[in-house]
Amino acid sequence: MQTVTVSPKYQVVIPKSIRDALKLRPGQKMRVVEYEGRIELIPDRDIAELRGFLKGIDTRVEREKDRV
Repeated sequence: MQTVTVSPKYQVVIPKSIRDALKLRPGQKMRVVEYEGRIELIPDRDIAELRGFLKGIDTRVEREKDRV
């Protein structure tokens, strides 16, 4: 876990190791969510980057008879 400091303008710098691991780019948009007393930053991804991310998912789900 790394520590960052909140600036007088309420800005923080995301550590380089995390930027690299998540492949963040300058100017990239992020969602900010307050969840159970913490702040979560969720990077917005290009729709093209999401292509194939569900590949291999098991689609054999037992369904209710009225939902088929």
